[in-house]
Amino acid sequence: MQNQNQQQANMTTSHQVPQQFTHGGHEIFDANEAIRTLVSGLEHCLLYEQHVQDPELKALMQRQKAFNTQMYNTVVEAFKTGQKPSVSTQVYKMEANTDNSTIYGTKQAQPAPPAASLQDISDKCIAGFVLGNIKAAASAFSMAALEVTNPILRRIFADSVPNLIEEAYELFLYSNKKGYYQIPQLKDQDMANILNTYAPIQNMTH
Repeated sequence: MQNQNQQQANMTTSHQVPQQFTHGGHEIFDANEAIRTLVSGLEHCLLYEQHVQDPELKALMQRQKAFNTQMYNTVVEAFKTGQKPSVSTQVYKMEANTDNSTIYGTKQAQPAPPAASLQDISDKCIAGFVLGNIKAAASAFSMAALEVTNPILRRIFADSVPNLIEEAYELFLYSNKKGYYQIPQLKDQDMANILNTYAPIQNMTH
């Protein structure tokens, strides 16, 4: 009984902890990794921008970098203070004239080795680099949102994931339109077999 009382004496609730310290040890590592992943994407954009040839890709990257810079500030403020940040999570929107149709199928391409010099880095490479960074941030933010105990920081991580998904989709649409990101499909019968695997649950109670 004495040991149990001693253990309880060493426990504290979130109401007894200073707001900036309302984080569990494990979530500190997950949150830090998520933020570092976002930082990595921002810093990589600085390296990529000077090599971009297509004005459309450069404008897309600049829009996303500006949005993700504010995302970073919002997350970091909540991370450091444990309180609601001065700027809430924003909503990323693609430009109104974005063509969201997908081109399916593949075209035979000439086999090519990895780039051997900076001169070999093309817009196709850069679009793929940026897309990879965004996907990594979306995964890290999702994992952090599942581990964070501070309700404000948890919500910011969770609400930021749809924005990163939208950015990734925007980059995919650009790459797909340019032929950089091709989409192979299954045979019609194979696809139909898989699509018709599942049936709805009947007689659901509400």
